[in-house]
Amino acid sequence: MIPLKDDNPTRTVPFVTYGIIFACVAVFLWEVSLGERAEAAIYAFGLVPDVLMGHAHLPHRLALVPPWLTVFTSMFLHGGWTHLLGNMLYLYVFGNHVERSMGHARYLAFYFAGGFVATMAQTLMTLAFGSAAEARVPNLGASGAIAAVLGAYFVLYPKSTVRGLVVIFPVQLSAWFFLGAWFLYQLIEANFGIFGSAANGGGVAFFAHVGGFVFGAIVAWLLTGAGVVAPQDRSAALRTA
Repeated sequence: MIPLKDDNPTRTVPFVTYGIIFACVAVFLWEVSLGERAEAAIYAFGLVPDVLMGHAHLPHRLALVPPWLTVFTSMFLHGGWTHLLGNMLYLYVFGNHVERSMGHARYLAFYFAGGFVATMAQTLMTLAFGSAAEARVPNLGASGAIAAVLGAYFVLYPKSTVRGLVVIFPVQLSAWFFLGAWFLYQLIEANFGIFGSAANGGGVAFFAHVGGFVFGAIVAWLLTGAGVVAPQDRSAALRTA
């Protein structure tokens, strides 16, 4: 499913979301400019599960940052144009409203926390169920952090309408259904990964998607319960009061 827009008006400039998109695009263009050296950069700044957990070490020439820092640097790397554009489209459609609800600073912290949780979920499942070769493949991409944003949107704006495409067919669905179907697909693929002994889902970090989404939904639920942010129906009531 490809989201194109939702029916929520944008009342503030989501400069954190725009900044993340700009940073991801800039880093990807840097990757492209490296040519044959891009693979070395991916190993240096991507997250290698065995390296992160101390089970292996990169060659000295590639050990440019501490392994723990690759949890965050890997969020800005992407494996191709499709990978980049798909992630940025989801972030553009859903991120601005979550940012508006949480506030800029809290949203930025939430984004990186979601990426951390998602990355660790993928890393631990790869080490538990993946092969030795999979544990030495760099993980990269913003999808885990973006999955956390989707989970938060699912809680905060369930009644919103999302317009998009299923294959080539235009659809108009509730956010609850659209994101619920997205999560169900990730969950099914993650379980196939376990039973098929391919924790990376054929190159897709489905466990990161599941972990990020669940984290985002829980955090949004806790924040609404604490009165820090207001869900969509409560926000509408406050605007019309």
